[in-house]
Amino acid sequence: MKRFIKSLMVFSCLYGVLSYHQAEAAESITVKGSDTMVILGQRLAEEYMKKNKDVTIQVTGGGSGTGIAALLNKTTNLANSSRPIKDAEAKKAREAGVEITEVKIALDGLAVVVSSENPVNELTMKQILGIYTGHYKNWKDVGGPDQKIMRYSRESNSGTYVFFKEHVLLDRDYAPDCQTMSGTSAVAEAVSRDKWGIGFGGVAYFEKIPELKIVKIKKLANTPAVSPIKEDRSVNYEQIWNGEYPIARYLYVYVAGKMTPAIKKYIDWTLGPEGQNIVAKIGYVPLPKK
Repeated sequence: MKRFIKSLMVFSCLYGVLSYHQAEAAESITVKGSDTMVILGQRLAEEYMKKNKDVTIQVTGGGSGTGIAALLNKTTNLANSSRPIKDAEAKKAREAGVEITEVKIALDGLAVVVSSENPVNELTMKQILGIYTGHYKNWKDVGGPDQKIMRYSRESNSGTYVFFKEHVLLDRDYAPDCQTMSGTSAVAEAVSRDKWGIGFGGVAYFEKIPELKIVKIKKLANTPAVSPIKEDRSVNYEQIWNGEYPIARYLYVYVAGKMTPAIKKYIDWTLGPEGQNIVAKIGYVPLPKK
C-alpha cells in the first residue's frame, strides 16, 4: 500500500510537471482596438482556435486609438485599426525603440444609413459633408421632406470617426449637435429607431437590418450613384476594389516588435484562403486577389 501511494505521488508530480510545461507551451494572443473590427476579430479568433487548440486569442474593442496606445504600452500583442497609424503614434513608437509592422487584412465599405422610412435614396459626397458639418440642417436641403436631420456619429477615439472626418468631411469639424455613439452597433440601433436620423459605419453592421436603408453615394453631382451593397444586400466587392464606391478603406492589424511564431502563423492564416473566406462571410471585403 505504501509503495502504491509512493508511486501515485511520483505520477502526480510528473503529471504536474507535464501540465506546467503544456501550459507554458500554450500561446496566448491578445487583440485590442477598432470597434468596427470586433465582429471580424472575434470570428477569426474563434475559427482559428477551433483548429489550433494550443492557442488562446482574446479580442476586445475600445477604438483604433485605444488599441494602438495599448500596443505601444505593451498591454496587447496586436492592435486592430480601421485607419492607418498616425504620425504622432509612429513617432512615439520610434522614440521608444519599438518597430511597428502594419498588415492589411481586409477592406471595409463605409456605409451611410438612414431609416427605411426616409424617402432619400442617394446623396452626393458634398451633401454628406454638408450634413455632418451642420451646413444642411433639414432633409429638404438634400431633396427630402421638411424634417430636421438628426446626426449620429462615432466617438473621437474611433478610427471610423477619424477616417470619415479626413475623407468625407475633408478635415472639417463635425457639427456640434452630432450625437456620438460608443460603437457602430449603437449607430445602427439609433438610426433604425429614428425616422429622420442619419449615421455611418462599416457596412457589415448594417446590411442585414431591414429597418435601415443604405444610401447610394455619388462622388460628384453628375456621376452615377453607387451602393456598397448589391440588390440582394450582399457586399459589392468589385465597386469597392476598383474605387467606384467612394467611401472605402483598408482594415489593419499592427504588431510591435518581432512577431512570435504563433502570431506570424495566425496572421498568415488570416491572410490566407480560410481567413479571407471568413472576412467575406461576415460582410467585410476580402483583399483583392493579386
